Amino acid sequence: MAVMAKTAFFPGSFDPPTNGHIDLLEGALDIADRVIVGIGVNFQKTPLFSAEMRAEMLGEIVESLGDGRTSRVAVASYHGLLVDAVLNAGADFIIRGIRDAGDIGAEFRMAAMNSDLAPGLRTIFLPSSAKHRHISATLVRQIAEMGGDVAAFVPDGVARRLAELH
Repeated sequence: MAVMAKTAFFPGSFDPPTNGHIDLLEGALDIADRVIVGIGVNFQKTPLFSAEMRAEMLGEIVESLGDGRTSRVAVASYHGLLVDAVLNAGADFIIRGIRDAGDIGAEFRMAAMNSDLAPGLRTIFLPSSAKHRHISATLVRQIAEMGGDVAAFVPDGVARRLAELH
């Protein structure tokens, strides 16, 4: 019996990409044959980095994965409904990270709504590793804006770009 390859869609704003995102991407690669990192573009919000810059940073992260994993990851931007992006990309399921109990309610509601919009589309929740659980892009942006050192929370290329902004 042939086993079908499974593709995961890992959405987020990735503004900026963090070590927590990398942790979740690596977890997604453990359960999926292919992962599409989907950069959500919301035209009503003003991100710190453009979608193109976020894609560039994520591309650098993907290149650094090694061990044959680089070829299993694609980076793409999307706008509009997540379910449309997932279906258009041909992905089989959505990957969402859970840092703590505060994430659970919102993530479960979003997964239920996505399932209503695209029946059969599943969301798989991955818990963040303990050492990355406290990291969020929002906190990283705030620390960087106040001149703090974010090197422990983001890859070197992201830290450099944040320093250039502030």
